[in-house]
Amino acid sequence: MSAVIHLQALGLTEYEARAYTALLALGRAVPARVARQAGIPRPKIYETLERLEGRGLAAKVGQNPLEYAPLSAREYLARARRSFDDRLGALDRDLSRLAPDPAPEAVYHLYGEAAIRSLCEDLTLNARQHLYMAGEPQLADRLERLTPRGVKLHRAELVNLPSIAAEGQRAFLLARDGEAALIAHFIEDGQHGEPHGVHTHNPVIIHLIEGYVNLVARPLTP
Repeated sequence: MSAVIHLQALGLTEYEARAYTALLALGRAVPARVARQAGIPRPKIYETLERLEGRGLAAKVGQNPLEYAPLSAREYLARARRSFDDRLGALDRDLSRLAPDPAPEAVYHLYGEAAIRSLCEDLTLNARQHLYMAGEPQLADRLERLTPRGVKLHRAELVNLPSIAAEGQRAFLLARDGEAALIAHFIEDGQHGEPHGVHTHNPVIIHLIEGYVNLVARPLTP
């Protein structure tokens, strides 16, 4: 069950996640029934339900017989979201103390299609105002679907340019909010080599990509 997997990712044990989803399905139940529903050994169900109670996910609603009921999943998600945001904020502060933001002229090399596509998705999802892209229609289609609502998308084909990729390679350009850019080279089918690219915060490269896309594309608002 996918809900069990997601709850485990948030810190619950497998038994806790299974017991909680079973409680949500049952509404309220005696421990033995929860154990059957969740597929948890009877000797483990009492300690599992007690841990859920300690996490604020379940509560005793009867003593004779002993019954448990689930507490609000919505409240738990809101609490988990606040906790995650607090951790991200603390991590951001700690990392900022360890190292400054990368210099604008820095260029970072990327190797492998998975790394390139992952960074393209991150840049797209983090866009706030403008996103510029050119080349690789299938990748551009996916990024267009991921573009946050309200972000102006500027998209173009790579035309009327000197070749910026070697023979047997296909180029892709991406720039976000005047802050970050990516240039990637994908490998044609049947050709040898590894997809590669560069990621940079260099304003010159960013503005070159934006300027090119603006010449041949019109803005789209998802």
